[in-house]
Order: sequence, then structure tokens, then C-alpha cells
Amino acid sequence: MNAPIGPTDSSLVPRFAGPATFARLPRIDQVEHADIAVVGVPFDTGVSYRPGARFGPSAIREASRLLRPYHPGLDVAPFERLQVVDGGDIAVNPFSIGDAVETLDQGASKFVEAGTRLVTLGGDHTIALPLLRSLYRKHGPIAMLHFDAHLDTWDTYFGEPYTHGTPFRRAVEEGILDTEAIAHVGTRGPLYGKRDLEDDRRFGFGIVTAVDVLRKGVDEIADALRQRIGNRPLYVSVDIDVLDPAHAPGTGTPEAGGLTSRELLEILRGLADLNLVGADVVEVAPAYDHAQITSTAASHVAYDLVSLLALNHRRRSEG
Repeated sequence: MNAPIGPTDSSLVPRFAGPATFARLPRIDQVEHADIAVVGVPFDTGVSYRPGARFGPSAIREASRLLRPYHPGLDVAPFERLQVVDGGDIAVNPFSIGDAVETLDQGASKFVEAGTRLVTLGGDHTIALPLLRSLYRKHGPIAMLHFDAHLDTWDTYFGEPYTHGTPFRRAVEEGILDTEAIAHVGTRGPLYGKRDLEDDRRFGFGIVTAVDVLRKGVDEIADALRQRIGNRPLYVSVDIDVLDPAHAPGTGTPEAGGLTSRELLEILRGLADLNLVGADVVEVAPAYDHAQITSTAASHVAYDLVSLLALNHRRRSEG
């Protein structure tokens, strides 16, 4: 097998020049195969407040120009031994949520069936459901860590079952999630009522609030999450509004009192031993951003998720 094609060399082509693929990686049509693909889903028809996350994938890619090929925090060069690519966008119907969900399921499944691990750039959180469906068909019930200010386990909005606030209720109902190994991280803010929490516990979710992260610290939180997940196939879903608006103003439903970008990245790095099979970063709405604060944070989160997948692949290949 040929050596992987890595990012564009910034010593030859300045970072501000050339196509804005994720981390300046090659496009999927420039390689023979892909171990890991970063794909965009420019879709925000499922939002309940601010629109604009359809422009998230392009904003994250633009901010990712500054990413470099070695991750010192995880001691991994994710592009060195694996072929990591920008898989482009999976284009979905902006006028029909149901059609968009089906199209994304089919598009993601082509990558999964080919053995390519996905890190998906949203788009709104509706997209998590079809991504989980595609992984369930390969791995069976999926463990999940959901980083978000909100629960996203509501039943409907205005009678609609598929929105950015409902994907994980649907995933539980469909048997996609391993309900002994699912948790929210970073939740905070007002709810519609106490029943929201009661429903969530009934579904099997553990809850780590933003205040828990503050009081217990990232190491204790990461250790508890590792124990909850074990060696199950794991999906990590990151709504960028898990970060405080000071760290991520460019999002659709901001809530005060959130995580710092440092806390989020350190918790993710604490998951390095887990069996990650896929991930997403969603709800970046660049129209509300300032100086690329949100898209820069999201690009680093996506880079850490790619690096975790690379570590996982290295462990499997070595043993």
C-alpha cells in the first residue's frame, strides 16, 4: 500500500492559500482509499431558534487551516500512517427533514461499509440520528457520549419528530443506543419542566453538568466516562454550544455557564483508550461568530476526534 498523502506542506504553500479542505488534507477523489474521512453536512432545517449551521462545515474547514500534523497532547501524528481525507459534503434536501435524514443515512453508510471512519461537521444536531443508524448496522448498539448544553431527548417540536432537539430520543426508541453506556456532558440552563430530566433518566442517560466539570475537574470526569463506556463501540457527538458563549458565540441556542474550550479538549483527550467508531461536531453558526472563535474551537475539537480515531486504529493494528 502506498504511503498516505498528507496535508499540503505549509512551507511550500502558505496556509492562507489554496483550497480550504479540513486541515489542508487531500480530497477523497485524490486518494485510492480513506481510513478516516472528515465530511460536512450543510443542513440546518431542524433548528428551533437561530438558523445558519448549514454554513458550519465551510467555516470549520476555513478555520482548520492552522492545524498541524502532530498532536503533542495525544502523542500522535494522525496523518502519518493513516489516509485521512476531506470527504466533501453529503448534500441533503434543505426543504424536507425526512428526506434529508434518509439521504444522509445512505451517504454515511457508503463510508461505513467501506471501512472508513467518519468525523462529521454539521449542520444541526438532527444529523446525529442517521449517522448513528449507519453505525448501528455495522456495530450493533452504540455507546454514546453527548457533549451539549441541552439534552436533545425531547419528543417533538410543533409535532415534528425529527429536529435538532429530538435525535437521541429517537435513537433510544429505535434500539440504536446501548442504554447502559450513554451520557450527556456539559448540560445546563433552564428546561421546560422536571419531566425532561425524568424522561432522560428513563432512557438510561447519565448526566454530567457543566457545574460537575467545574467542581470535579476534567480528570475525574474523564475517568468516570471511561468506566461507564468500557470497550463498547463509542460515538461522540459534540454540539459546540457545550462551550460557554464566551468560547463559542456562533451557535444557534447559546446557554451561559458552559465549558471552556480547554476543558472540552482535555475531557476528549481523556477518552484516548476507548473504542471510538465515529463522531460529529455540530451547530456551528458562523453568522453569529466573531473572529472565528467558534469555528476555531470546532476545528480543534474535530482534529482531536480524528486523532482519537487514529490512536484507536493504531491500537487495533498493533494488537
